[in-house]
Amino acid sequence: MADGRADSRADGHADRRGDSRRARWASELAAAARAHWTPERTRALTGGKRLAVLPAEAPVLLRALGLLHRDATMPPAQVRKFLQINHVVRVLEPALAELRARHPVIRIVDAGCGRSYLTLLLAWCARERWGHPVEILGVDRNPDVIAECRRRTALAELADVVRFEVARLEDVRAPDVHAVVALHACDTATCDAIALGVARAATLIAVAPCCQAELARAWTERAAAPDGAGPFAPIWRTPHLRREIAAHVTDAMRALLLRAAGYRVTTMEFIAATHTQKNTLLRAVRGDPDPAARAEYEALVAATGGRGLALAARL
Repeated sequence: MADGRADSRADGHADRRGDSRRARWASELAAAARAHWTPERTRALTGGKRLAVLPAEAPVLLRALGLLHRDATMPPAQVRKFLQINHVVRVLEPALAELRARHPVIRIVDAGCGRSYLTLLLAWCARERWGHPVEILGVDRNPDVIAECRRRTALAELADVVRFEVARLEDVRAPDVHAVVALHACDTATCDAIALGVARAATLIAVAPCCQAELARAWTERAAAPDGAGPFAPIWRTPHLRREIAAHVTDAMRALLLRAAGYRVTTMEFIAATHTQKNTLLRAVRGDPDPAARAEYEALVAATGGRGLALAARL
């Protein structure tokens, strides 16, 4: 018994020392951020645009995400990611405001969350900007990535509102999902995110696709087939054009399938190509099905060689 009490006291002292060290670190980082991020430097970073989070306001979050150095400066390589995630939140904000008006707690799935940039920025905004309860689930197949996400979340002190799972998106069983987001989920993972959102009747689905290779692979096979001729054959046979055009056609097909499933879809450039060439965002808000959208999808498939997306069968 005495040994047990001694162990408990030792653990308590260790916890308090850890809390004290963390508080001192956070205070020093905040002071460095206030000193470095003058109004002039902040305007140079943002280009005068209104962003969801600024370095002087959230240094602990941005340091946890690896976007700030220890001295609170932001290296050029991290500026692109900083602007990307800020712009995603900005274009989603009207739809998120509607969710806040309708639900006492907003439940969000970040599908293919990667290293949790968008996950944690949304959590921080919900707490610090919007003052509205949120529960966010980040899902990724890579256990090492999820371990890093959990480390970042603990450092940012957001573990009470964010959790992570190692899982395939088709295996996610989260109930009452209000929004599904996916920032640069690769290839068919974007379709997995769309399928998850539609299956859960999410009010908001927002995906920024990356590396869309499904249709390009199908066109490669089509070009090699005995009947691989036709008006679209010059595209099938040219690797660069095949990749680039397949990416845009894939996004058009996804938008049509979402419309057919009952979503109002806006396809937009969410950030300048100087920051990333993967700069298309599909923002879908639940509404009424578009009776013509499925027929438009089938016509587009036929016009480009008869190869569509596996997503069509899933929806």
